Amino acid sequence: MTETRMFLVGAGPGDPDLLTVKAMRLLRCAEVVVFDRLVSDAILDLVRPGTTRIFAGKQAGHHHMRQDDINDLLLRLARAGRIVVRLKGGDPFIFGRGSEEAEHLARHGIGFEVVPGVTAASGCSAYAGIPLTHRGLADSVCFVTGHGQDEDEAERDWAALANPTTTLVIYMGLRRLPEIVAGLHAGGLPADTPAAAIERGTTGAQRRVVGNLADLAARVQAAGLAAPTLVVIGRVVSLAGTLDWFVTAARPQSAVA
Repeated sequence: MTETRMFLVGAGPGDPDLLTVKAMRLLRCAEVVVFDRLVSDAILDLVRPGTTRIFAGKQAGHHHMRQDDINDLLLRLARAGRIVVRLKGGDPFIFGRGSEEAEHLARHGIGFEVVPGVTAASGCSAYAGIPLTHRGLADSVCFVTGHGQDEDEAERDWAALANPTTTLVIYMGLRRLPEIVAGLHAGGLPADTPAAAIERGTTGAQRRVVGNLADLAARVQAAGLAAPTLVVIGRVVSLAGTLDWFVTAARPQSAVA
């Protein structure tokens, strides 16, 4: 059997201490690292000196490299026999398009391994003092993206998402936050539902804004939060003050409820 030389690796949400042991080992033996915009500098510093680094970052409205080009790049590197780490922020299979890259490799007969990472939902919420589930407050969690392929928020089933006993975690939702919170309220979620936004979670630059469904968008705008920002909506956010443990100089304390 041919030795696997292509690894789709989750880098976690930013804090290098949250890397898995396997991810760390692979970073130290990789010959090429293809990394995303959300991979922190602290994690890239762990890559072995002399390793080829290729930036393949994407953000809303600007793609340094299109997804099809990334897929083809990975295929070429794999066929060249290099030990390749495709390093993706968070977990490669949770809104990371890692499954699309794996599918492309599989279609062309390339073996690969997937190394899960701590996804932003669990990492950033924990560092913000927000449990995703809590007895009596939330018995389920729902991960959604703030934008789809057609970016048409009007087509979302807001009523299905507006469950008061579910914690809703929204990735990439900053740009459309006013429409998202309005849709959830129209779908039946009470305006006083606790809500939070976490910028650059798990890093020394983390900032956290806490409010409710009605005022979160205005609080986020006033605080000047920028991407990457994760949004958490649900009753569990009410515990943020009690369970707050990760304090950074960058956090706007006046915005914390």
